[in-house]
Amino acid sequence: QVQLVESGGGLVQAGGSLRLSCAASGRTFTITSYTMAWFRQAPGKERECVSIISGSGRTTQTADSVKGRFTISRDNAKNMVYLQMRSLKPEDTAVYYCAADRNPIARWGTKYDYWGQGTQVTVSS
Repeated sequence: QVQLVESGGGLVQAGGSLRLSCAASGRTFTITSYTMAWFRQAPGKERECVSIISGSGRTTQTADSVKGRFTISRDNAKNMVYLQMRSLKPEDTAVYYCAADRNPIARWGTKYDYWGQGTQVTVSS
């Protein structure tokens, strides 16, 4: 019902920046009704929640591993969610996924109802 498409991944050097985008759509889709999130998964590791943002955009939470370097934001008028990544480290290398929760109130650890296909981010040393 909800489609999420990530873009913006690629290969960057350590210390560089990258901006990921997530375009959301669907029949009768109202983006403000959804908490949005970015996850990542590195090879051999569990999927990790990176950052979440409430439906209104007024509340965000970010994982300690990226706090101060990554910023989640949303433009509800454009049905877009972003992850601005800076000071990238090799350990940030992973597939990054956009996810949506039909509950607009952001809660860390909640399950997500919709997922994108992911975009690869590779950070070289």
